[in-house]
Amino acid sequence: MRIATWNVNSVRTRAERIAAFLDRNDVDVLAMQETKTKDATFPYSTFEAAGYEVAHVGYDQWNGVAIASRVGLENVRTHFERQPSFAKKGDPVVEARAVGASCGGVDIWSLYVPNGREIGDPHYEYKLEFLYSLRETVDPQTLQLFTGDFNIAPRDEDVWDIAWFEGKTHVTEPERAAFQMLLESGLEEIRHADPYSFWDYKSMRFPKNEGMLIDFHLATPPLARRLQQAWVDVAERDDKGASDHAPVIADYDTADLALDQVR
Repeated sequence: MRIATWNVNSVRTRAERIAAFLDRNDVDVLAMQETKTKDATFPYSTFEAAGYEVAHVGYDQWNGVAIASRVGLENVRTHFERQPSFAKKGDPVVEARAVGASCGGVDIWSLYVPNGREIGDPHYEYKLEFLYSLRETVDPQTLQLFTGDFNIAPRDEDVWDIAWFEGKTHVTEPERAAFQMLLESGLEEIRHADPYSFWDYKSMRFPKNEGMLIDFHLATPPLARRLQQAWVDVAERDDKGASDHAPVIADYDTADLALDQVR
């Protein structure tokens, strides 16, 4: 099973581009983040024409997550248990930041972890709470994948210049500790040789390769043992109209699961 995660930065703007990516890379499941649209305006038809079922959670022009699958889409969940709510003003709401579904025998979560904005901002505390609450969803004995934009660079080498990030989010010890906590709860980070998955639009970051690795596959041990290969499709970023993130793709050997379904 080939599974990809991609912060698409507006699914309506890039629907045809995403469909071409799915076809070109023969992707079975795509987890998307920052779809930036309501459920009613999601371009379902583009994905259905390509042979995919879609589960999407979107309430307005912000956030938004989705799973597109051609290997089945069951047990759809529009948030995880105890997912925290947030509002800087007004009543707190559970934002469109998590969607889960069973795809071909694997329980997959597409996640858009809060950015955090600035150290000391209420959004920063919300980010930490989101991660610590997510831990309770992990079942290390089953086939689970938590994938998406985590908005954390867990190691110094995961950013182009750690000195530049002094006093900024994404690299602070509390954020990294929360990421490590997920690993200690029973998840394994799927590593690859590509250093970055995100390049800010500002200051020509992509041509300078001044990037960050903040998009991940975190798999439970039974799934991680099935890993065959993983990589970042950097070429998808190097084009006019591209998202500021590149897809992170991994192949898992799930042939026995498919056989079980046939039986």
